Amino acid sequence: MTLADQLTRQRNREAAECMLMAWIRTCLSLISFDFGVDKIVAAIHASGAGSAGQAPLGVRLISPAFLLTGLLAMLVAIRQHRRILQRLRGNDFTYSGGPSLATATAVTVSLIGLAALALLLGEPPP
Repeated sequence: MTLADQLTRQRNREAAECMLMAWIRTCLSLISFDFGVDKIVAAIHASGAGSAGQAPLGVRLISPAFLLTGLLAMLVAIRQHRRILQRLRGNDFTYSGGPSLATATAVTVSLIGLAALALLLGEPPP
């Protein structure tokens, strides 16, 4: 193996590490939406009603969807990272295009947003 090959592998390994860190940040953001959305909506309802309110059913359904999306994306990102490192250790590293984790996560978050919009439009005003 030439020095150029070794340096290329090192650069690709470091790029894989950066990608995993980006996914960790993305997943933590999605997970934090679960906690934030529920608490903010509950606080808004409590201030309007004058009592300790609980978030509406729609929010209680949508909020955990962010948590599940974040956890699932994290598991897939870890698996993807391990597969990339395993391929880099081999002598026959080739690019293999597979399903995009970013696209899957974006579609899932979009579907959660559409469900939230549908629930918001379907709820009677307070």
